[in-house]
Amino acid sequence: MPRLLCLVACAVLLAGCSTNPFGTGSSSLGDYSAEGKASYYGKRHHGKKTASGERFNQNALTAAHRSLPFGTRVQVTNLNNDKTVVVRINDRGPYARGRIIDVSRQAAEQLGMLRAGVVPVRVQSLD
Repeated sequence: MPRLLCLVACAVLLAGCSTNPFGTGSSSLGDYSAEGKASYYGKRHHGKKTASGERFNQNALTAAHRSLPFGTRVQVTNLNNDKTVVVRINDRGPYARGRIIDVSRQAAEQLGMLRAGVVPVRVQSLD
């Protein structure tokens, strides 16, 4: 009986891990879509190693996401102005509460968010 209770408890815990805590939408890569807030990072991090091991380049179209695999290409849409950009995930983050993606300065410029700093976005996987 204790063994059965242990198995049931493990199943319940694992079921809780299957939800996507980083925005709304599907958690499978092929159809990942989430809405939330985006911020950007640039000069202060330029040249430092990212979680993927490559050097951060503020002029490249890259981004940090908490869970998408490195190399995943996503389309980010600024919901304030409908501007979009395609970025490649090469880092982990953001670590600020309520944000779902950090984009490079170049991506932020294309999204028209440099002045605001933080904007509502939709993130959709392309891979």
